[in-house]
Amino acid sequence: MSSANKPVNSHEGVLSSIDSLTCDNHYARLPAHFYNKQIPAGLCDPKMVSLNPQVLALLGLDDSFADSDALLQLCSGNYLPSGFEPLAMKYTGHQFGHYNPDLGDGRGLLLAQVKSTDKADSPTWDLHLKGAGKTPYSRQGDGRAVLRSSIREYLCSAAMQGLGIPTTQALSVVVGSDTIMREQVEQAAMVVRVAESHVRFGHFEHFYYTQRLDDLKLMLDYTLTQHFPDALTAEMPYLAFYKQVVTTTAELMAHWQAVGFVHGVMNTDNMSILGQTFDYGPFAFQDDFDPAYVCNHTDYSGRYAFNQQPQVGYWNLMALGRSLTPFMDVEPLNATLQTYDDIFLAKLRQLMRAKLGLQQVLDGDGELIKQLLEILASSSVDYSYFFRSLSDFDSTEGALNSAIRDQFIDRDGFDTWAAQYQQRLLLELSVDDVRKVHMDQVNPKYILRNYLAQQAIEQATDYDYSLVNELVKVLANPFDEHPEFETLAALPPEWGRKMVLSCSS
Repeated sequence: MSSANKPVNSHEGVLSSIDSLTCDNHYARLPAHFYNKQIPAGLCDPKMVSLNPQVLALLGLDDSFADSDALLQLCSGNYLPSGFEPLAMKYTGHQFGHYNPDLGDGRGLLLAQVKSTDKADSPTWDLHLKGAGKTPYSRQGDGRAVLRSSIREYLCSAAMQGLGIPTTQALSVVVGSDTIMREQVEQAAMVVRVAESHVRFGHFEHFYYTQRLDDLKLMLDYTLTQHFPDALTAEMPYLAFYKQVVTTTAELMAHWQAVGFVHGVMNTDNMSILGQTFDYGPFAFQDDFDPAYVCNHTDYSGRYAFNQQPQVGYWNLMALGRSLTPFMDVEPLNATLQTYDDIFLAKLRQLMRAKLGLQQVLDGDGELIKQLLEILASSSVDYSYFFRSLSDFDSTEGALNSAIRDQFIDRDGFDTWAAQYQQRLLLELSVDDVRKVHMDQVNPKYILRNYLAQQAIEQATDYDYSLVNELVKVLANPFDEHPEFETLAALPPEWGRKMVLSCSS
């Protein structure tokens, strides 16, 4: 009998520490129509592709559990420890600008909300199993996830965490012997996603557009109690909540732009109320810098292009704000939303100054950054490679900086900018050796290039998981040198540049 066909909770030899995870399933205490309780459809003959030890530690488990069968069965949907109450959330949202009422967890389940320790103030983590089978919200889908997309989400979660960008995290990738059809026959897999919350903008839109205002208020009060306790004591709690979401979302957009990350599917149902990167689909990190880069092949209009992300963040916040209008006047909501641009620009300039090794805030920095991005685009310079190499910039008058200069087709354009950059460094008496240390701490040597993810996927399809695990190790500390993994810092081959990906799971 395959492990996938065993009755849930009949698994033998369960480790007591796995079985004794402390659950505080506060979302399950909301009314039953907020979700659908459901048992996951486990994978047959599961194999652990990769397990992230840093995420394991968040749950209060050490490395001794990494090889346990109990953990494997949990991560493959075949075992539910005591206290787990799996459910599929109901929400809606705007997809490519159009409202869709038929959304919800169509291939994932919130397994449980667990505490990392028995202490009262211990953080609570959502354990979300992605690829767990059909739910009432699957529409025409089968509720499964494929190995390809599961590896990509797992790796990008680790990459963003390593870069210091707010993100959901991923504990594991498990593959089964099950096969499913997408564009072709593929291997079924599951990811266990770990986050402080899975509440999305779309949760509030659902109750707003159905005019279930009592439920909308209950959803708001739940969210503030669990995730925004400071807002509860404010004069206008819901407005205080909105202000925090506007701030964290604006700052998240700045992080994405600074590191060259393209999300690809910024629908409102993919927006976390905690300002974390959420729902990794057809994402990409910039290779040859292109402000208009679209990584999602179904985004025909370029709505979610790299240079559109800040404006889409604003639009999505406007949609969230609309959902709050039954409980407050529009004017304070609009006034809060109008702070978005200033928050975004201040954070972006802070991050870009750090990437340039600038310690002081001076007039003209915005123009210096703007001109740099323009010449990077005009010469199609590799974004991450350039900034990492810029730490070796010699600010001595007359220095050629040939290794950096040769990355540009328009060398005259670089020379003009480099002269301005040199003068800017002199204004704050920058010391090259000291500046290099600071720059190497914020400009990654290793990023999750799409061609690396593709190579890891192809190897994993042949049951070789070594590259997946090497990438997890390197991406956890992307600013370090890792000389044994030097090849992972190489520029992409021609076939691996500006890859365009699908939303299929």
